[in-house]
Amino acid sequence: MLHALANSVMEFIHTNYQWSVRTEGEPREGWILVDAGDIIVHLFSPEQRNYYKLEDLWSQGKILLHLQ
Repeated sequence: MLHALANSVMEFIHTNYQWSVRTEGEPREGWILVDAGDIIVHLFSPEQRNYYKLEDLWSQGKILLHLQ
């Protein structure tokens, strides 16, 4: 699932903005980072999201998009 999400994000960025995109991390590790220079997308498995408790860390931040 994470691999498919990362590929979709990379394809969207490359197709719509022609930016160079690279990734770090592995789906089996539960986390992938998509690096498009000025934009960085972190993709986490549910287990990793629960471990890092990102919603608590950024509880005062503005939610732009929430996917499940």
